[in-house]
Amino acid sequence: MEEFKTCNLDYFPENILIDVLSFLSVRELVRAGRVCKRWKRLVKDQRLWRVVDLTAWKGVTSRILWVLLRQYLGCGLRCLRLRGLLLSARGGTFLSESWLKALSTKCPRLTKLYLLHADLRSLPSCQLLPPSLQVLELRGCELPRGFFNQTLPTSPDQERAEATSSAQQQGQDQKGKQRSSPSGITINTLVLNNVPSFTDQHLQSLTSWERLSRLELRDTFRVTANGLRSCAAKDGICGVEGFPRLKFLEIGITGRQGYQLQMASLGLGAGWLGLEELSLGGKEVGPGLLCASRLKDLKRLCLWACTLSEMQIVRSCRMLRGLRQLEFLDVTFQPRQCPPVVEGEGGGEEEQDNEEAAGGESNNDENKTLDVNDPIPSLRRSLAVLLPACSLVFTNCSVQINAD
Repeated sequence: MEEFKTCNLDYFPENILIDVLSFLSVRELVRAGRVCKRWKRLVKDQRLWRVVDLTAWKGVTSRILWVLLRQYLGCGLRCLRLRGLLLSARGGTFLSESWLKALSTKCPRLTKLYLLHADLRSLPSCQLLPPSLQVLELRGCELPRGFFNQTLPTSPDQERAEATSSAQQQGQDQKGKQRSSPSGITINTLVLNNVPSFTDQHLQSLTSWERLSRLELRDTFRVTANGLRSCAAKDGICGVEGFPRLKFLEIGITGRQGYQLQMASLGLGAGWLGLEELSLGGKEVGPGLLCASRLKDLKRLCLWACTLSEMQIVRSCRMLRGLRQLEFLDVTFQPRQCPPVVEGEGGGEEEQDNEEAAGGESNNDENKTLDVNDPIPSLRRSLAVLLPACSLVFTNCSVQINAD
């Protein structure tokens, strides 16, 4: 018994202690490293810094980021989540060019970067981000006009000089062309959620990203149908133009009120060669379904956060013969509209229905075993006839109830 009384954390193997420390937040890890020298060494183990989430740590400044980068972050970092100072009364510079360059050098295996409420207008281009990134997610951020351009500007001082003198602008443009290099952007997934500064110009710049295969546009109110149409993958003089490798596209407007609806999903009517997966949400579902028949390579369609009728879905999917999966997420289905029965009419139909009901008693058990997540069984039967090779998925769906 005396041995157990004197037992402490020093008796535990380091692997077990690291597993225990993995349940702590970043702020708690930093505090734990001040306990003793052994804990300081354990806290710096790169297994604890593979996924770093700083969004819950309010008040993170550039000084704290430098401390974390110099003392803790290293080659083990895979995913980094940061909260900016865009909504903070403190303000100030959050991400600097020097810090991003140091992050690229010290964390060469960083593949995913998530930025929340970050003001990126101080960064001239996204090429300052780590070149190892494969997934970039921006939520509630502010972007400069040329953020997604594939050529790096010469320097911020020269950019200011371009705005003051047209003569200097021409000279700097020539230097910029000499110093510009081919895009080294390796990002294949770009997620933009509630980024009001994202425009058609930014979307056009993304066409130069050769590895971009997944693009998600949520609450990007300034993207228009013409902008989306001009970026569609189509056969050109020099080959495929637009997004040649884009396989997944998501468009959804579910946020703020008062914005003019652009109906950007109408740009899907341009064809979009090679697009295999499409996700439509909110106010973009109706316009997108009208143009979905133009997508010849479409194999998967997801509809979310909207209200639909059975007739609307059947008409839109009639031409999608190559569809393999149709998913409904948080969809409210309108009830079927049954025509009124006039007295003196429909008697024969009623008798016929009774005969069918008598003959179909054997199918009652089968109807009872329908999937409880299927809000409209008739929709499943209708789509089974139109798209026999397509699987249906219903998640958190409901049926609208009329007051009558």
